[in-house]
Amino acid sequence: MMNKKELVIITGLSGAGKSTAIGFMEDVGYYCIDNMPPLLLNTFLELLSSDDRRNKIAIVVDIRSTDKFDRIIESVNDAERLGYDIRFVYLDIKTHIALKRYKLTRRKHPFSDRFNGDITRALEYEREILSPLRSRADYVIDTSDISGNQLRTRLTQILFGGDRDVMNIHVMSFGFKHGIPNEADFVIDVRCLPNPYWVEKLRSQTGLDEDVKNYVFSFEESRQLLDKLIDMLDFLNPLYIKEGKSQIVFAIGCTGGNHRSVAIAEALKEHFCKRWDNVSVNHRDIDRK
Repeated sequence: MMNKKELVIITGLSGAGKSTAIGFMEDVGYYCIDNMPPLLLNTFLELLSSDDRRNKIAIVVDIRSTDKFDRIIESVNDAERLGYDIRFVYLDIKTHIALKRYKLTRRKHPFSDRFNGDITRALEYEREILSPLRSRADYVIDTSDISGNQLRTRLTQILFGGDRDVMNIHVMSFGFKHGIPNEADFVIDVRCLPNPYWVEKLRSQTGLDEDVKNYVFSFEESRQLLDKLIDMLDFLNPLYIKEGKSQIVFAIGCTGGNHRSVAIAEALKEHFCKRWDNVSVNHRDIDRK
């Protein structure tokens, strides 16, 4: 029985790292083609369909292949009918980072002549053309803030491994009176919950102590809030992975950062550890009084 053939299609904005990505795919044993014209994709795949030595194929398709570029979605659908297991990776980049990379490398954007050398307008035009491919992509990776090695690691995670070790989840507690953490991706305010600070015997303790934890979760609203947070974050994390995010910081805040936020953060960490391998927790303000 013939092994199922794999096809990885890499596309995205100029300067986003497609050359790095296709180099990585070649290193891990894929038969790679850079700058494949969409019009030739099906012919190429048909030629390889009977060659068992070419079971893993990776191609780059981007705006350099200007000949009938809009045919790529149709070509991908045809490839699926040929029996290929297709994964679509879109590499994105923020415009200001792309401009820096072009300035550093002194390379010419494929559409720069069309816009009299205005790379910003060229990138905007490129985004518009590529928008159907971005919508079709199985994975979108924003390479603005990652190195070439980090991109290779990210591709390893999404293409060859389960998602259990893909996401790095960091939960932290903090006190609003000490400021919101700059590194937070998601800030959750739990000051709506009953405050152990007003219970004299609990005031000097923290959310790490069993008495405080039991007090916080003795209230129905605390248990409901935790359940709703878990439900929402379990829904969001796979979406973050698809968008190319490999790390996220959930910041849980109460007034001082000693009691409620600590208890909730610990409960979230305990839940996340059942689903993800790379989970950590930090209590930024737990020792502040």
